[in-house]
Parts: sequence; C-alpha cells; structure tokens
Amino acid sequence: MNNKEFVTEIATKLGMSTSQVNSLMVGLTAEMTSHFEEETQVSIMNFGNFEVKKRLERVIINPATKQRMLVPPKMALSFKPSNVLKDKL
Repeated sequence: MNNKEFVTEIATKLGMSTSQVNSLMVGLTAEMTSHFEEETQVSIMNFGNFEVKKRLERVIINPATKQRMLVPPKMALSFKPSNVLKDKL
C-alpha cells in the first residue's frame, strides 16, 4: 500500500476529503519528526512506541579485501509494537 492508497482509505473511513487527510498526515509526521530530533519517545496508544536510540561505533571488515573500517556512531529510529498490536498480528 502506498501513501496515496493509504490516505484515500482513511478518507473514506472517516468521511473526509483526501486533501484534509493528507494535511493531517503531513502535520502528524512533521510533529513526530520534531520529537525525534529532540530524541524524545513518541507513544501511540494501541499501536506502539517510536524511540531514537544511539548506535555505538563499531569495526566492520570488508570480506573481499579484509580491510577493517570504523563505522561512526549514529542515531537510529526504533519501533516497539504494543501488546494489542502484537495480539492482532
């Protein structure tokens, strides 16, 4: 399912126009992104938790050349589904 199909399906279920739902989705993702930039957790009831975690630096080895490389630390977004969502799946 792509974004257009998703927005259309939500619009029909809620009885709203696709442009209204699209603007809601843009606002939702913008607000979630701002919280992720602040490294705060976002919880959605009966869906799950989104959290920014720091990945530590690590050494990797290229299997072809056997060259060792250092991967710098980075921030990664993680998702943990709620128990309600797990039970439905």
